[in-house]
Amino acid sequence: MDPARIPIRATTQESLPVEDVKDNIVILKDGSCALVLSVSSVNFDLLSEREQDAIIYAYGAMLNSLTFPIQILVRSQQKDISSYLELLEKQEKMKVNSSLIQKMIASYRKFVSEMVRKNNVLDKKFYVVIPFSALELGVASTLTSVFKKRTNLPFSKEYILTKAKTALFPKRDHLIKLFARLGLVARQMETKELIRLYYKIYNTEEEVNKQINQEVKRNGNP
Repeated sequence: MDPARIPIRATTQESLPVEDVKDNIVILKDGSCALVLSVSSVNFDLLSEREQDAIIYAYGAMLNSLTFPIQILVRSQQKDISSYLELLEKQEKMKVNSSLIQKMIASYRKFVSEMVRKNNVLDKKFYVVIPFSALELGVASTLTSVFKKRTNLPFSKEYILTKAKTALFPKRDHLIKLFARLGLVARQMETKELIRLYYKIYNTEEEVNKQINQEVKRNGNP
């Protein structure tokens, strides 16, 4: 079951700062917004000393050139190899005519599983958040949203999105070009990806699996 399709309960909505995710942009309850870029990585340790220095210099120059704030998020999660293990298991069953290959696949599958479990292999993902402040909406009354919790958006979602896109899209394009100079690929995350990301951030892995299983049973899906 896709986490993006699981309905968010009222109690969860009340505790989260997120009002909605629409048109690939996160709308917060105070009227501010955020555009999230998913950024590729580079194996820094495998680079030569000269290449490392070049990347450090280029990264520093990129940060110093920015005229707007950004947030850098690094998420570390235990590597999920369940789909890979399932693939190996299927391959093992297909080799019914070769007991030797079956044993080799079974041995390899066991090795991979134990290695990930014992070494706690982590999967790191990198994100850059470009914020759009409620103050940028241009109305002084939005200052109150900084100091007290809002129950309603200061403007309609359509108006907020129009303003946010005008401010965020040039910054997005600028950052994508800057990351390209570093040899990194940056792209704007889409609505479904953002929903999954925020769902996993605010829920532990056990809770995610529990919600998904409950939803599957409720809908009668296999």
